[in-house]
Amino acid sequence: MPDDSNLTKAQRRDAARAEALKLRQEQERREKRNRFITIGVLVVLVVVVVLAVVFINQANKPKSLADLKAPSTAESVKDGGGIPVDKDGVAGKTNAGAVTLDLYYDYMCPRCGEFEKVNKDDLDSLREDGTITFVMHPVAILNSSSQGTNYSTRSGSAFATVADQEPDKVIQFHEALYANQPSEGSTGLTDDQLKAYAVQAGVSQKVADQFSQHTFGDWVDAWTSNAGKDKNLINAQSGGFGTPTILINGKQWTGNWSQAGALKSAIEAAKSGSTS
Repeated sequence: MPDDSNLTKAQRRDAARAEALKLRQEQERREKRNRFITIGVLVVLVVVVVLAVVFINQANKPKSLADLKAPSTAESVKDGGGIPVDKDGVAGKTNAGAVTLDLYYDYMCPRCGEFEKVNKDDLDSLREDGTITFVMHPVAILNSSSQGTNYSTRSGSAFATVADQEPDKVIQFHEALYANQPSEGSTGLTDDQLKAYAVQAGVSQKVADQFSQHTFGDWVDAWTSNAGKDKNLINAQSGGFGTPTILINGKQWTGNWSQAGALKSAIEAAKSGSTS
């Protein structure tokens, strides 16, 4: 600090004022700088939070059915998104002039297992003679009944993988899944068990090994959600969507599928143009 012993009282006072002014200005500059830094940090934090919210919302936003990866053999969204199977048991193909039979099912659903036992032979026969095009809709309404393993989605995705990669093996694999159907409320089959049953049904190991990727899980889940909102699929008695749900030429059939031959008669009536 400079020697002020030779300064007059007025000069010392002016020097003190100048020093005080200098200190005050430096303090104001520091405070201004700190305010800018604080504001900058807050702006960055707000931007980060906004981007995080946008990202989370986008991640949780249900994907459009049209945007989802679907099996190459599936119908378009406009046409219902199912997987048609022709007389030769090939997915992605239809029988000309046939009645369209849509079936919505869940591989863990015990009622679907009963449906398969009662109606399998009739549906195979009607498909093979060209009376019907069998349109398959695997859905996942019983994920909550598989102890957190999401078996309904996993098995539906496995079926869709076969339909996509080896379309001539879909019926065999479908039948194998019901022949080895796990109990509702169990953990379901593991991915390795799904692979093993697929290979036993004639699916190549290369395709079966893709099951653990769950490639079409989102597709199964999205169509499940869509089915729950489709008024054409709502059961009039329960007021909700359930499985099995059967459509004949696009109209829900509410007859007694547990009665042997009842569904076959309804299909034959639709083919002949009469009512049932």
